[in-house]
Amino acid sequence: MCGIVGYIGEKDSKEILLKGLERLEYRGYDSAGIAVRNSEGITVFKEKGRIADLRGAVSGDVTGNTGIGHTRWATHGKPSKMNAHPHQNTSDRFTIVHNGVIENYHHLQRDYLADVAMESDTDTEIIVQLIGKFVEEGQTTQEAFSKALQLMKGSYAIALLDAEEAQTIFVAKNKSPLLVGLGEGFNVVASDAMAMLQVTDQFVELMDKEIVIVRKDSVDILTLAGEKVERAPFTAEIDMSDIDKGTYPHYMLKEIDEQPAVMRKIIQAYQGENEKLTIKPEILDALQTADRLYIIAAGTSFHAGLIGKEYLEKMAGIPVEVHVASEFGYNMPLLSERPMFIFISQSGETADSRQVLVRIKELGFPSLTITNVSGSTLSREADYTLLLHAGPEIAVASTKAYTAQLAVLAILSAVSAEARGRELGFDLVQEMGIVANAIQAQVDMKEEIEQLAHDYLSTTRNCFFIGRLMDYFVGLEGALKLKEISYIQAEGFAGGELKHGTIALIEEGTPVIALATQESVNLNIRGNVKEVAARGANTMIISMKGLNEDGDSHVLPPVHELLTPLVSVIPLQLISYYAALHRDCDVDKPRNLAKSVTVE
Repeated sequence: MCGIVGYIGEKDSKEILLKGLERLEYRGYDSAGIAVRNSEGITVFKEKGRIADLRGAVSGDVTGNTGIGHTRWATHGKPSKMNAHPHQNTSDRFTIVHNGVIENYHHLQRDYLADVAMESDTDTEIIVQLIGKFVEEGQTTQEAFSKALQLMKGSYAIALLDAEEAQTIFVAKNKSPLLVGLGEGFNVVASDAMAMLQVTDQFVELMDKEIVIVRKDSVDILTLAGEKVERAPFTAEIDMSDIDKGTYPHYMLKEIDEQPAVMRKIIQAYQGENEKLTIKPEILDALQTADRLYIIAAGTSFHAGLIGKEYLEKMAGIPVEVHVASEFGYNMPLLSERPMFIFISQSGETADSRQVLVRIKELGFPSLTITNVSGSTLSREADYTLLLHAGPEIAVASTKAYTAQLAVLAILSAVSAEARGRELGFDLVQEMGIVANAIQAQVDMKEEIEQLAHDYLSTTRNCFFIGRLMDYFVGLEGALKLKEISYIQAEGFAGGELKHGTIALIEEGTPVIALATQESVNLNIRGNVKEVAARGANTMIISMKGLNEDGDSHVLPPVHELLTPLVSVIPLQLISYYAALHRDCDVDKPRNLAKSVTVE
């Protein structure tokens, strides 16, 4: 997820902006930039790469008490200095930073900007050029800003500078997070309060489709129609015990929201100098030598392993078995001649998995740990480690670590496929970028998904999830999330198994959540839905765009079919969160559960 910062006040803005961007580095990004305004105009500094690279490019001779900054992850246009934010219009009067995706930018360019030469490949530049054009036609900056916002479709968080309005930052948001921070003689803008805690703990929450006029001594919030809105600030009460939670009410919600950034961070972590995905050669050699892989995991990680099996077999052509760690430790099956073991664990401390690791090390078999924690027991004791790069996951119910596991397994599978001379037929980096955007679209639809949770789960005592192929595995994870934090008795089943016993549990009003993202079985799962609906079930279908039909409850953005589990799990996570919230459950600390299971 891209990050935005802004400052207007009496101090030089450069260092405040740079420090703010550094606080947003965890989100994942490929370029960064700032724009500083002074009496001579607006100066833009931007670089591909890290904030450290940007620092080196920022001139110490340029000062200004107004500025905006941005960390970018490429969506429209490749990572480059040219495509980095901020962007300016043709006359350089207007300068903009933007998070989100403008879905109709091609139409806006065609209808309004056909005679304007673009300097970048981004949808963001369309916004600033559009504002510049409307001002040239006689509108004020605020009027032009408002008109552009009303024409735009999609998600956005925007901060805009006008070289001719020295004491103003124009701000707006829709579906993407953005806050205004208040200070004595200054005000700030940030996509995350963490970015500006260095200067203030007082923030004003912004709502979708509002325009905010930020000056050093005032903040005016307006509707698109120009009506003034009054809103009291809140205090970001953050101390050492909950600093990672920021202003979120729960770690789980924050960690759900972090998943787009995690996807991008993982891609960065596993890209080599040529921007190709890379895995250490010794890991690839071990995989090449193995005649069968054994994935060992528990809980959410076990569900990730089921999907990892699909990736490794379909992409790399390596046979895979997936086993529950606590069972494998006491009932080891007959192994192949050259087995290799993959241990999946968020914490790297799962006792049941370590038990298996100790046993297979005694037998001399190679091992790989996929974990979120460098230096953890499973990481130290296995032969090889792949890190998830998801950042600390505090909520007991795993969310971002699960999708990180899927992403790392996909990368391992794709690189292994290349090493074995197998053609994938698609660019995983590009497809993962699409996935990150699709996940962002889902986390931006919280109100719609919360309503689904209310409609289907507010009073129920049980719930069933059904799917086929990989949707079945995602359904298992959805059921686990729901039971973990809302205490609703929930189970996941393969759709075709309903008639073999489970359908006897369907009563009038029983919630059944069906996933439909796999084309080859789309009609089959819909037939299963009709079977339970005929027996009184209250059915919810979550489908992928292109496979959706009228009446589906929720439609996901289209992604590559192999990668659908990364997206389809997001509404299930949010449904579980809101179901627990509505039942007054302790979302982050569900009863009887611990984050890391360090005993058998």
